[in-house]
Amino acid sequence: MRIVSLLPSATEILFAVGAGEDVVGVTFECDYPDEARLRRVVSTTALPEGLSPSEIDAVVRARMAAGEDLYTLDRGALRGLDPDLVVTQDLCAVCAVDIDEVGAALEHLGCNATVLTLDPMTLGEVCASVEEVGRVTGHEAAALRLTTELTARLGRVASAVAGRARPAVAVLEWTDPPFSSGHWVPDMVAAAGGEPVLGRSGERSRQVTFGDVEAAAPDLVVVAPCGYRLEGARELAAVLVGSGSLPAGIPVWAVDADAAFVRPGPRLVDGVEALASIIHPGSVPAPAGAAVRVHPGTGGH
Repeated sequence: MRIVSLLPSATEILFAVGAGEDVVGVTFECDYPDEARLRRVVSTTALPEGLSPSEIDAVVRARMAAGEDLYTLDRGALRGLDPDLVVTQDLCAVCAVDIDEVGAALEHLGCNATVLTLDPMTLGEVCASVEEVGRVTGHEAAALRLTTELTARLGRVASAVAGRARPAVAVLEWTDPPFSSGHWVPDMVAAAGGEPVLGRSGERSRQVTFGDVEAAAPDLVVVAPCGYRLEGARELAAVLVGSGSLPAGIPVWAVDADAAFVRPGPRLVDGVEALASIIHPGSVPAPAGAAVRVHPGTGGH
C-alpha cells in the first residue's frame, strides 16, 4: 500500500501502528517521528513566514473570506506517488488541505486512491481514529495494542488525581485574538484532574475576549498556541502576562501544543500527563520538554 498523509496527526498515527514504511507522501508540517521528514512533501502553506499571531489571524480571515485555500497541494507530486490511500480531514480549513481540493486533485489525476477522512472531536474519538487507521492499513492488531496502552496510561493518571480538588483550567490555543481550546482539549483537562472552562468537549475552538477569561475565574491558564513550539508558546504567554491581559495572581503555563495538544494522535496522552503534572504537581511524572511555568501566581493545587 502506498499512503499519502495530509495531516501531521495522521502521519504520527500511521507510524505508531506500524504503517510508516507505506507512507510515501506527507505535508510540510509532518515532523514526527523524525523518519517522516524523509518522505516527499506534497502540500505546503500559503501563509507567509514571520507573521505575528494577529497578522496570521488577519491573513487567515482574509483568505477564507475570499474563498482562497490556506494550503497548496502539489498535484504533480501526488501523481508521481500514485497513492492507494490518502488520509485527510474535514474538521478545520485552517489545519490542512481542504477535502474538496483533495477530491478534485484525485479526479483530475485520474487517481483511484481511497480517501480516509479523520475528524475526531473528542479524546475518545481520537482513540477510535487510531483503530480505524489500523483497520484500513492492515495493522489492526498493532492499533489495538496502541489504544490499549494509551487507555492504560489514562487510567494511571485518573488514579493519581482521584479524590483531589479539581481547579478550573483555561486553555488558550491562540493569543491575539484569544481563542479557547475546544474539541478534545477539554477532555484532556478533565482527564488530568481539572475542570475545563471556556471550551467544551466536542465543540470547536472559539474566539473569546480576555474579559471572558477573567469571568471564567480560572485557577490557572495554559497557553497552547497552535503552530508554536514550547519556546514560542513561552514567549507569547510572557507577552500576555506582561500586558496584564490575564487575571492577576494565577499561575500561567506554556506548553508545546504541536507535540501534545493540537494534533489528534497518540501524543495527546503525553499532553494529559503534562496537564496532570501542572494541575496536580507530583501526581504523575511530567513529560520532558512539554511545559514551562511562565508566571508563578499566588495559588497552587
